[in-house]
Amino acid sequence: MSDNLRDLYRDIIMDHYRYPRGKKEIDDASVKSEGKNPSCGDEIKLSLKIDDDRVKEVSVSCQGCAISVASGSILSELVVEKDLDEVKKIARIVKSMLKGEEDPDLGKLEMGDLEALQGVKDFPVRIKCALLSWTTLIEGIESWQNSEEFEVSTTEN
Repeated sequence: MSDNLRDLYRDIIMDHYRYPRGKKEIDDASVKSEGKNPSCGDEIKLSLKIDDDRVKEVSVSCQGCAISVASGSILSELVVEKDLDEVKKIARIVKSMLKGEEDPDLGKLEMGDLEALQGVKDFPVRIKCALLSWTTLIEGIESWQNSEEFEVSTTEN
């Protein structure tokens, strides 16, 4: 990766960290989910408004490192107006990308700012930071789909 590209990715991550998207709270959320990464102290609160199996609104409140906050911010932009199956597919692709694993759908995903997180795979200790929002998202959706209590709490170990 060239230095210019590395600098661009760093700028994108820092922009999402300084000005996180998706901070607006949702009054009538369908899903509320919380996640924690005890190894570094990252915490996230995520809410979704779902209508007809489609994400209509996303609220992400994250406290932690730049990678964790940026990942949650990028998530909030990427999953709005997507159906739940597509959201799960995106989360699977993101997990594969961050772990440096092959995924047949990776090239099919319109990455946008998510591409800036690709370098995280080179820093294994930071992968959990980047995955926290995605893990919290999927666990919240799956709990909601299984008609469990709509508030869930997760811990990324």
